[in-house]
Amino acid sequence: MAVKKLLISLLEDNKGRFVSGEEIAEKLNCSRTAVWKAINQLKDEGYDIDSIRNKGYKLSEKSDMLSEEAIQRYLNYSYPVKVFQEITSTNDVLKKMAVAEHSVHGTTIISDYQTGGKGRLGRTFFSPKKSGLYISMLLRPQGTVIDNLMLTAQSAVAVYRAVKRVTGIKLSIKWVNDLYYDGRKVCGILSEGQASMESGRMDYIVVGIGVNIYEPENGFPEDIKNKAGSLLGRQSDAVAIDRNKLAAEIIKEFYSIAEEKKLAPEYIERNLVPGHDIIVIDGLKVRNAHAVGIRNDGTLDIVEDNGTPGNLVFGEVSVRLNDNKVII
Repeated sequence: MAVKKLLISLLEDNKGRFVSGEEIAEKLNCSRTAVWKAINQLKDEGYDIDSIRNKGYKLSEKSDMLSEEAIQRYLNYSYPVKVFQEITSTNDVLKKMAVAEHSVHGTTIISDYQTGGKGRLGRTFFSPKKSGLYISMLLRPQGTVIDNLMLTAQSAVAVYRAVKRVTGIKLSIKWVNDLYYDGRKVCGILSEGQASMESGRMDYIVVGIGVNIYEPENGFPEDIKNKAGSLLGRQSDAVAIDRNKLAAEIIKEFYSIAEEKKLAPEYIERNLVPGHDIIVIDGLKVRNAHAVGIRNDGTLDIVEDNGTPGNLVFGEVSVRLNDNKVII
């Protein structure tokens, strides 16, 4: 393994504590010069490393760089994890890997920044640097598309559990797959896949999760500033969390819950849609309805404006609260 990767692991293990260059060289079985070069490479990449003569090197406790080495420290199973500082779209890249490289079940890619982040229905997903987590995870599932419809709902619960464990924050879930905090969207989920035309069975599914941890210092763009939110507010004002730990918790929860065939109870308990009037957007058609409740298969029972009961398997809904505030 390259000196730089080994050095990241060592510094993460000693975060907030100085380690001498001599000790590092001995543990990594390399020269002091190689250590010095690797330290400077990490500094150039953005790692917050203090260097003091006769004391050595220290990774700041406030360092928030995403890395494979730091994430693996929190995982109880060694998933194939690859971290990018910049990427077009984690979903797009992982889909190509699934086909061209035959990447295995559990392959996960994470980026600090997306230049072409994607949301549902062809929308973009704002993915600024150093303020969120953008994760895509690969499944090689059994069964057909119908057999895996519950996966998106399960993904929302995985994020809910991970965020609660790391931050103590209890998010609300909007059917089908968005998560909210204080009335604003803080997480979006996009599931994409490929199925065999002959058998109808899934070849792979890629689930992309984007979480707004901090609000960008310059605020959200004009078109989403009244809708988007973050877990912790502006980073300059917030109590920092370890993004590597949150990434690991999401990964663990996701792959664990993806194996379950029963809808997790939190999806119903934390869902903000039932009991509200909603707008159902189905392609170019828009209609009003009332959300009654969520079934154990994740579908949404509704009553149409004319009193006819119905059930939504998929679709984009907006929740209209009693004060006519619309959450989308």
